[in-house]
This record gives sequence, C-alpha cells and structure tokens, in this order.
Amino acid sequence: VQLQASGGGLVQAGDSLRVSCEASGLSFRNVGMGWFRRTQGKEREFVAAVDWTGSVMLYTDSVKTRFTIARDNAKNMAYLQMNKLKPEDTAVYYCAANQRSIRDEELEFEEGYDYWGRGTLVTVSS
Repeated sequence: VQLQASGGGLVQAGDSLRVSCEASGLSFRNVGMGWFRRTQGKEREFVAAVDWTGSVMLYTDSVKTRFTIARDNAKNMAYLQMNKLKPEDTAVYYCAANQRSIRDEELEFEEGYDYWGRGTLVTVSS
C-alpha cells in the first residue's frame, strides 16, 4: 500500500491550495481517508476525514469553514481543498487510509488509520 501526498507549496495568507493523495495497493472505494498535519514542535493533529461512502465528512473546528475534503474513487484520489489560508495552517500535511470497520468519529484519531503517506509541506506566509 502506498499513499503519495502532493500539491504542497508556498502561498500567501488568504490564498487557496489543493493537496492531493494518490492511493495504490488497496481497494480505495472501501477505505476511509483522512488528512492530518504537523507543525514544527507540535504533535500531528487531525484536519479532515471522509468515510468510505463519501457521505460523512469530519473537520477540526479551525478549518471547518475553509477546508473541504473530497474523494474520487475512479482515480483512487483524495483531496483537501484549502481556502483562506492562514499562517497557522503552515504544516506538513499527511494523508492516511482506514481499512478497518470503525465508527466514523474514530477517523479523527491517528489510531483509526492503517496506512500513512509521507506528507507534503504547506507554507503560508503573512
């Protein structure tokens, strides 16, 4: 199983950016997908998740009105559209896949995931 995150970069505050995650080696339509981020000196934190059906989407409060998670089962891709970016959104963004049967709310925790990508760096300048 491989998860490849891409799309990170340097943007200015207020800009938009979309990061992508390409999955291979698993049955993508049967997995939940999540995005987490780690800021230097801090622990990795939950950002957003979508369940395997695509009907349940979860967000951390700080991004709820600005970020949108999406999935394209035909392409084995998950996306995180980030709008109105702020300097505090600067982080390495990781995608993760859940293959087990868990409650939706468990997608907010690292323990709910079976596979992780390497991450892509998003830097937001003020």
